[in-house]
Amino acid sequence: MPDTTAHTLVEDAARDQLALVLVPEVPAEEIDPDADMVAAYGLTSLNKVLFLTEVCEETGVDLAHFTEHDLADMKTLRDVTAALARHHHATTGA
Repeated sequence: MPDTTAHTLVEDAARDQLALVLVPEVPAEEIDPDADMVAAYGLTSLNKVLFLTEVCEETGVDLAHFTEHDLADMKTLRDVTAALARHHHATTGA
C-alpha cells in the first residue's frame, strides 16, 4: 500500500521548490503536476539541478539514489514526486 503521507510531503516540497526556481514565477498551487517542466515552465537544466537538490535536501532523500537516466526521466512534477516518495519511504521507514 502506498504511503500517502510521504507522497504528500514530497509533493508539497517539490511544488514549493519548483515554484522558487521558475522564471517567471508560478505559484506552487498552480503548478500542473502532469505538465512537462521544461515545455510548460521553461525549466533549465541548471534550475532542474537546483530544484532537485533542494527537494532532496528538504525531504531527506539522498540524490545519490538516482542515476543520470533517472533524473532525465523526471519530466513532470508527478515524476519527481513518485521517484522521491519511493526513497523517502525507504529513508524514513514511514
